[in-house]
Amino acid sequence: MPRASNLRLPIGGRTMVAAVFGDPVEHSLSPAMHNAAYAALAMNRVYLAFHVTIDKLPEALRAIPALNLLGVNLTVPHKQEALHTVTNLSAEARLLGAANCIVAREGALFGDNTDARGLERDLRELGVTLAGRTAIVIGAGGAAAAAVLAAIRMEAGHIIVVNRTASRAKDLAKRFSATRGSTKIDTAGLDALKYPGVLGAAAIVLNATPMGLKTAHFAPIEYAATTPECFFYDLVYAPQVTPFLKPAADAGRRVADGAGMLLHQGVLAFELFNEVGAPVEAMRRGLMDALGRGMRGVSRVARITQT
Repeated sequence: MPRASNLRLPIGGRTMVAAVFGDPVEHSLSPAMHNAAYAALAMNRVYLAFHVTIDKLPEALRAIPALNLLGVNLTVPHKQEALHTVTNLSAEARLLGAANCIVAREGALFGDNTDARGLERDLRELGVTLAGRTAIVIGAGGAAAAAVLAAIRMEAGHIIVVNRTASRAKDLAKRFSATRGSTKIDTAGLDALKYPGVLGAAAIVLNATPMGLKTAHFAPIEYAATTPECFFYDLVYAPQVTPFLKPAADAGRRVADGAGMLLHQGVLAFELFNEVGAPVEAMRRGLMDALGRGMRGVSRVARITQT
């Protein structure tokens, strides 16, 4: 069943609908952000969450034009699966091999991906600079691809993709061979996270895996080998400090979770769906309220270490 949150206007026959499709979808915070934006702009629109299993995804996507939906966000694993149905893609969605936003334009489905741009906006908002510096990306899936692209756009001089499976890391690096510009991309196994020679050069270490999210353990990292200025960023977000970030925070490093990335990719999605500027602070407030966090910063963990 669909869910709505923070509704302000009565829903009626003139109400327009945007949505997120996922399996599971109960955890999604997108309704909180988008409905806060609709309330702030007094728009007669609502954002709902629909539980769509992967076998029903093609059917659900093809229904978007018929239902006159403003647009649909997709969660994992639907981001990759959607490319079997939606073939009209932005260059970014094609490069990343995934789409997190689907809209209907003149009856045809169009897919875009706002993850890399959302991450880049959050890193810049947090004051992270990567020009000519080294970024370590842990993982080789869709989130890691977004992290690599964001680092390239921030003009990182060197990116090291670290993954348990070497072949997947190499495949990810090859994907950006034509778009990396002057950025050098290397790969390494998880053991590299214990080498001072690798960690000591890093300006940022990004976790783009779910590792540690469901357990209390993360791959061993020699946090003390990083410089005091090194930033640790976890693309996932959770009610508690993640096992990836806690040792970094304890070591006095700057840290942030993925709540800011969620906000900024949502801002971009809102503007794509509604073709108006997004009320960013209203969306931030809606997200922070849903997360049970204050408004002193989009990342609860970063706020802890910065005060």
